[in-house]
Amino acid sequence: MKERLAISTLGIVSSFVLLGVGVLLLGREAKILGDYDVSALPAVNAFLNGTSAVLLTVGYVFIRQKQVTAHKICMLSAFGVSSLFLISYLTYHYQVGSMPFGGQGWIRPIYFTILISHILLAALIIPLALVTLSRALKGRFQKHIRIARWTLPLWLYVSVTGVVVYLMLYHLYPRP
Repeated sequence: MKERLAISTLGIVSSFVLLGVGVLLLGREAKILGDYDVSALPAVNAFLNGTSAVLLTVGYVFIRQKQVTAHKICMLSAFGVSSLFLISYLTYHYQVGSMPFGGQGWIRPIYFTILISHILLAALIIPLALVTLSRALKGRFQKHIRIARWTLPLWLYVSVTGVVVYLMLYHLYPRP
């Protein structure tokens, strides 16, 4: 019964986060408030995504070596870094709104394939990561392992493609 309550609570939290992101990106126009310079946040976001990917990878290596404490530190750090990313991402897009992709021709379908898969899996990773961490912290390691086998590769994909989207959007094909 407690497991169901925990999963329901995590589902509600995830739903609110996703709803907030959806409203922010799709349901309103960007408003620049005050003299805030958020131009560095896309680079910060890419750095946070890259850091999360490194922490997830190192955490995986640690658990394969049965270094449980080091694994736990890496995974909690990855969750913390990803949480900072989400705050920074929301702050930036609240101020600026969506950014159009400047690439033309054959690169557009590649970019949008990466972007769409990134967005869909980013939405999925929120509840997956919360349930995975919750099970580990409660000592339910068999259930943790079962879901972590899905969570880790998806979370890694989201982190890495976040960096790829940033590079394509802001450096390879900047807006005219």
